Amino acid sequence: MRSLEPLTFHSLELQPVRIPLKRPIVSRVGSYADWPVVAITLRTSEGVSGCSYLEPYLAHSMKYIVSIMSDLAVAKQGKRITPLSDFQADRKSLSLIGYEGLAMIAVAGLDMAAWDALAKAANLPLARLLGGDIGAVPAYNSNGLWLTDIANLADEALALVAEGGFDAIKLRLGRDRLQQDIDAIEAVRDAVGSDIKIMVDFNQGLRFGDAVRRCHELDDFGLYWFEEPIAYDNIDGYADLAAGLKTPLCLGENFYGPRALSRAVMAKAGTFMMPDMMRIGGVSGWLRSVPIAGALGIDVSSHLYPEASAHLLRITETGHWLEWQDWVNPILQAPFELEDGSIHIPDRPGTGVEFDRDALARFAFE
Repeated sequence: MRSLEPLTFHSLELQPVRIPLKRPIVSRVGSYADWPVVAITLRTSEGVSGCSYLEPYLAHSMKYIVSIMSDLAVAKQGKRITPLSDFQADRKSLSLIGYEGLAMIAVAGLDMAAWDALAKAANLPLARLLGGDIGAVPAYNSNGLWLTDIANLADEALALVAEGGFDAIKLRLGRDRLQQDIDAIEAVRDAVGSDIKIMVDFNQGLRFGDAVRRCHELDDFGLYWFEEPIAYDNIDGYADLAAGLKTPLCLGENFYGPRALSRAVMAKAGTFMMPDMMRIGGVSGWLRSVPIAGALGIDVSSHLYPEASAHLLRITETGHWLEWQDWVNPILQAPFELEDGSIHIPDRPGTGVEFDRDALARFAFE
């Protein structure tokens, strides 16, 4: 093992791509046949490169993210890479346009690449660099069960379970009528049986009053959690819902940084928290935010970004579920392996993200 030598920022390579989806996304927030990704390679003067990516949902938003990240990179050239300090400095440099939205997303992308570079320089998987260890991380399959034809949900649910021996899957709800959501739940439950956990996600698709009625109507269906039934920033609404439901509430994928997560925790807005690497602020944002939940015994799951998230869940006091999607796999050299419902972190330096350069060229988006 090499000692952790200082790394110097040299340059940044950013490649927007659009990756076709095996199962197109159909949800209350939109429909997507392909998936926009910004592939990030941070190069150092010492010859070590760090890799990460961002998934900004909207293809045309990538040009704005690339522009912000490119500006941040100019200010970093020739400087030592210190992710925790850089996280604070980069956020402050963008504070006049706000701490959330594209500003945080750009900071998060750089942060994840910087941590990957540091772990590679130390010849350690990220989890070990952070004082933990690698291993299996329990996961649920989130690769389907969208707001599609209910008649097809049973077969799709069985396929999702079989993809990695999963004992938990995610179903999207929020159809026009309550009965349609009931029919969807029953179709999936009848197919997979009582031992499979079913998480449901409304993708912020309900008004508060509708959410009160619908969630209470679905409260006795044995669902594992209700995820984001209402707008993510209606923390008082979440607290009201949580107080009246038996089914746990899960939220957090839209929290930008530690203060947002802290507000939700203190308001008792949900049973489970689910940060997203892009919005929480990358590795540094996770390290600053998630201990707030851990101190109160609140379970923490991940949203998207299965590679980096797996490492961080291994060192999280109340680490819970990893959300598994394979949407970025087509541009990766070696996607993580699945077995017995868990993702297995490989014993290789960094986060395990390395890009297939031919695939980046093939899926390039200009």
